[in-house]
Amino acid sequence: MAEGEFCVVCGATGRPLVDGVCAECAADRTPLVSAPARAVVVLCPHCGARLVKDHWERENSSPLITAEDLYRFLVVHPEAGVRRMGWEEISSKGTVREMVGKADAVFRGAHREVTIPLSVRVEHRTCPDCSRKSGKFYTAIVQLRGPVEGRAERAPALRARLNVAWKEIMQDARPDWRKAVSWREELPEGWDVFFTDTLAARSVARLAQQRFSAEFRQSASLFGRKDGKDVYRVTYLVRIPRPGPTPKAEAPRHRTAARLEP
Repeated sequence: MAEGEFCVVCGATGRPLVDGVCAECAADRTPLVSAPARAVVVLCPHCGARLVKDHWERENSSPLITAEDLYRFLVVHPEAGVRRMGWEEISSKGTVREMVGKADAVFRGAHREVTIPLSVRVEHRTCPDCSRKSGKFYTAIVQLRGPVEGRAERAPALRARLNVAWKEIMQDARPDWRKAVSWREELPEGWDVFFTDTLAARSVARLAQQRFSAEFRQSASLFGRKDGKDVYRVTYLVRIPRPGPTPKAEAPRHRTAARLEP
């Protein structure tokens, strides 16, 4: 900084200048953090997923507006940084929430607290996954059954055993496999699990086969045509064997020490 230079706004000397203005004055004259006057947040009322641009994300999120929903509407100056950010709802009317954000911003070494008013309209729209599930849409079925051989199990006991096995399978299933489960139906001979994704259904069936050494079969039936191509629904049959009897622990053998002759 050349001797005698001063800020053209406040007249201060001895400070770094950019275009003749010090950082303190530039911070006061620059919109460090801003947001549009109005914003729209689209939520799925069933699973809490958010529509972000053209895709849905954050399934099983809060049904209320969160800070993460509002961050994407912020516009931060290229030379500014935001250290902390908080939001407060000051009023609501119908689906409109009046929010105020407080940002701790840094600009060229100068700290400023910036207030950001934001009017948010909440729009509820069913996501494609929930829409398919509510409409009983499916592309594949995993049939959980007992073994054919051996003494037949009573229906309540069979369903209870298969239900425990299903819970074990779901614990190891990938999140996208679990997400593809549409609904389950209880039957005298076991369970039918309906999937909205055929690959996920096959993966779950294979996982059950490996976990329980189960019998695995698959079949397909013509469902219709789409874009000039046949569309099939696939059924995966998984027969989970009954656990074998727990082997009894062998009683310890007592050895009698041989008597030594004098």
